[in-house]
Amino acid sequence: MITDVRAPLEHEDSYSTAYEQMLEKVRYEGAYPTRERADEAVRLVLSGLGRQLTGDERVDLADCLPLEAARVLTAQIPDTQPLIGWAFVKDLAARSGASLATTRWDTGSVFAAVAAHADPDLITRILHQLPTGYALLFGRAQLTPST
Repeated sequence: MITDVRAPLEHEDSYSTAYEQMLEKVRYEGAYPTRERADEAVRLVLSGLGRQLTGDERVDLADCLPLEAARVLTAQIPDTQPLIGWAFVKDLAARSGASLATTRWDTGSVFAAVAAHADPDLITRILHQLPTGYALLFGRAQLTPST
């Protein structure tokens, strides 16, 4: 009997239903032509977010994301100096070679899907942990304390 030794690897590469749904949300939000393009955006943005988040917020976010997305997020070592929102987008653009406008679009599309998986209170906690500028990336108003 001849067996295909690649079959188990192909099965391991298939995505969970939850991750497929996340990709479809990103694809819809970002108007991406393919699921592969949505997957690229998810991996880029979640890797970047993984370099920014620490502590309970990082763990709690990973817990509510599909396993594939959680792995991308948690595979990153957090930076010692978190980036403000605009610097985050610029860093992602430099890493991907994409334009700032495209990267900003990718970030908003992925963060919309992340927010759909996470409790609104968790997103609020995440925004309190991160430097200024991330609220707009998550589609929220950037609130500043009055002086």
